Parts: sequence; structure tokens; C-alpha cells
Amino acid sequence: MIHQTYINPNIVLLELDNPPANTLSKVMKAKFIAILEELEQNKALRVVIVTGKGAKFCSGDDLKEAAKNTAKKGGIINNLRDFSAVINRFEALEIPTIAAINGWCIGGGLELALCCDIRVAVPEAKFISAGVNVGLTASAYRLPRLIGIGRAKRLLLTGMAINAQQAQNFGLITDIYEADNLLSKTIELAQLIATKAPLAIKVTKKIANQSLDLTEKEGYILQQEALEMLASTEDHKEALSAFLSKRKPTFKGR
Repeated sequence: MIHQTYINPNIVLLELDNPPANTLSKVMKAKFIAILEELEQNKALRVVIVTGKGAKFCSGDDLKEAAKNTAKKGGIINNLRDFSAVINRFEALEIPTIAAINGWCIGGGLELALCCDIRVAVPEAKFISAGVNVGLTASAYRLPRLIGIGRAKRLLLTGMAINAQQAQNFGLITDIYEADNLLSKTIELAQLIATKAPLAIKVTKKIANQSLDLTEKEGYILQQEALEMLASTEDHKEALSAFLSKRKPTFKGR
């Protein structure tokens, strides 16, 4: 199952709970899609945190279930497409997402983490791009964009594990927190993001996601159009008023 807990109206925590490895089985994928449909409609929501229960973050697809699908016509392909539908939709959320990686982050679990805007982890976390270990490919698009082609190939082509310190050195995660502090520190980060202007956050995320695919000219045009749009919002006017009044702004997302 997936535990869904609202820290406050602006922040939700999703906890993957499918022992022993927090795999995304057929049931888990369906639950994830249902949750995403709810989150997409929640206008008050500003940050999503995803983590795992126990000693694993997520081990990706359920391989036992996948093996059973080999007996069904199109079973394996449909299973892969269902998995892609979940992570692609999660990645497409307009609001920021944070992966609080509490342990092993393997294969499709790594892909899920890569779909997040920010990744933090415990010292004991391990990361494996496991596609080549099971005769598949995974993360070959997202990982190089995040950490560079050379480092990505080292992980993609060996299927070997790296620890949290190596992951931080590679730029795969930004922070390492002790297990007892992982969620509290992640929530602090989410709370900070939630205080910022929601429209500006969404637009900034959108531009950043497109930045590597744009020419210099396209990037400048997109940035300028976004600036001009945001300059006319109530949130920007509120920020200016708060600055002059020497108070913290209260943003309403409009």
C-alpha cells in the first residue's frame, strides 16, 4: 500500500509500503495513479515527498509478478508500460517533488527518484541502475541529464551499487541525513519551498526541466515570457508590498 499523510494543507508525504522491497506491483501502481489523480486536483498542494517504509526506498517493478506475466500475451510489455505511466505522470506534476531515500534505491526505484526534483538520502542508502542486470534498460535518459554522461555510464553499464556519499559526489543526491532526521529534515525543506510564490515555483520548475533541450535563444525567450507573465501576478505585487513593509509575504498562487 501507499500511506498518504498530509503534513499540512500544502505538503503531502507518500510512503511506499510493500514489504520486503517496496516494489511497485500491479496493485501499487494502480494505487499510485489514483493518488496522483487526487494530487493533480489539489490546488492547495505545494510539495510532495515520497519515501519508503523500512530499510528500502523502492526496488522498482515487482520481478516475481513480471515473471508470471511472461505466460500472458503482451503481459510483460503492458506491465512495463504501466510502470512508465506511473513515473512519467509523477514526473509531470507541476509542483516540486522530493525523494527522501531511506535505503536501497534500485532499478525502477532509482527511476522514481530521478523523476523527483530533489533527492536526499540516509548514509546507508545504496543506488543501483539495475536495468542491465535483468536484461533491460533503465535510467539511460534521465541519469545522464542529471549527473553527466561519463558518471552515468559508470552506473548504467556496470549495474553496480554506489553508496550515499558517492551518490552525493556524483550529484545524484543533494544532502545526506541520519535516518532519525531524514523525514524531519525533508519536511523542513518542503516547508521552505512551500513559503515561496506557488506560480513562480511551478514556472521555474517547468523552465528548469526544459533547459537542457533548448537553444540559448529559446531559453532566453522562455525565461523572458515567464518573467513578464509573473510580473503581472498578485503574488509579485504582494512580494513588493511585503518588501516595502518589511514583512514576510503571504502568497496565494495567483
